[in-house]
Amino acid sequence: MGERVGGALDGIRVADFSRVLAGPHATMILADLGADVIKIESPEGDGTRQWSPPVNQAGQATYFAGANRGKRSVVCDLRDPEGVARAREYAVTADVVIENFKPGTMERFGLGYERIAEANPGVVYCSISGFGDGAGRELPGYDLLVQAVGGLMSITGRPDAEGGEPSKVGVAVVDILTGLNAVIGIQAALLARDAAGSPTAGRGQHVKVTLLGSLLSALSNQASSTLATGVSPGRMGNAHPSITPYETFDTADQPIALAVGTDAQFARVCRILGDAAMAEDPRFADNPSRVAHRAELRERLSVLLAVRGAGEWIEAFAAEQIPAGRVNTVAQAIELSESLGLGLIAQTPAAGADGAVHAVRTIATPISLSVTPVRTGGPPPGLGEHVGADWRPRTPR
Repeated sequence: MGERVGGALDGIRVADFSRVLAGPHATMILADLGADVIKIESPEGDGTRQWSPPVNQAGQATYFAGANRGKRSVVCDLRDPEGVARAREYAVTADVVIENFKPGTMERFGLGYERIAEANPGVVYCSISGFGDGAGRELPGYDLLVQAVGGLMSITGRPDAEGGEPSKVGVAVVDILTGLNAVIGIQAALLARDAAGSPTAGRGQHVKVTLLGSLLSALSNQASSTLATGVSPGRMGNAHPSITPYETFDTADQPIALAVGTDAQFARVCRILGDAAMAEDPRFADNPSRVAHRAELRERLSVLLAVRGAGEWIEAFAAEQIPAGRVNTVAQAIELSESLGLGLIAQTPAAGADGAVHAVRTIATPISLSVTPVRTGGPPPGLGEHVGADWRPRTPR
């Protein structure tokens, strides 16, 4: 007890050829879990290094910093044979290789899965693409594009009747989801490889993840209903297609989110609002009836909620265990996590252009492990900062 242990992925080496967000987000999680991640960059570096403003306290683009904590950076120019040779050395001595070039690019450099696996049979090689390596191999994999063609924008935003239009989510959510799927696939392949006595023991494999596949999987109930009924859902603003009231409402001072999932909860809401009889109204007595009379219910609730401020309603709802809360800004959401003691702020020292050491703050990997805790590594690396890093050839774990 009390003995310091390493991370769950201690001893795992990752050669990270990925750029922008999906791959870097995945490898940052692997680094937080203990893996040694080498970020292999072109002489120009990951493009997100220049995606500024804003910049953090050390002068780094916050977009880059938010996905590259805890890694080492080396430069390998794949346009030069020497750079390719150096990149190959990283790949054939790694446990994990991850890349998100257009399908076929790594093969042209002699760095594709088949070539690397010949020299490194245990390698877990993860390829991230927009639309796969078949008929969609030439399609560009950009988050906005996938949100559009993948159906997400068609269900996001206010309805046409309210003057709305299809809208993207306010963050590159498809990239983030794809990165998470990449982590799941990589860890599953490592587990299969390292399972003693298993037919897969010692054998790596090719993990493939697509942006479109990750989005369709995440559409969950919306995709399931479309497959079952043949009808695509439309935009409903903040409302839920199957439950109501489950959306935002204005109060006397600011909007709140009200998430009522059961008939019993709805009866308590009616009592808190001073209209207990509403729960007995045949139009609202059960969830299917409420969904059928959504507009009438929203109008009635809006009138009742407008007489008091958000804080009063939230306090009253909390006392009756009704899920309700303010519509926070990102800063307020971070403050909330801190007030709850979730420990989601990772702080690492980094030298700025002024030579001074600054504290760089990013959001930590939100996973708690009781025996092999997640630990934040170093700051986002400077381009080529670890050119002399120790990565001697060895047998992968």
